[in-house]
Amino acid sequence: MNEPLKKLIEVARTAPQTKSDIEVQRRSFAYGNTHFENSKITREMVDKIADEMPFTGDLGKKAR
Repeated sequence: MNEPLKKLIEVARTAPQTKSDIEVQRRSFAYGNTHFENSKITREMVDKIADEMPFTGDLGKKAR
């Protein structure tokens, strides 16, 4: 891996994430894993369930 890429990855690792950023990642993860197993799963289905089950985990100091 070249040096500019290494530096970019390190900056990304330490960049703070908002609650919105984490929610987008949560939904993307859920969609990716469920759609992989069942192609009938849609993003709309994931969004509907996610709206009914909001994230309540500890975001720690990383999220604003």
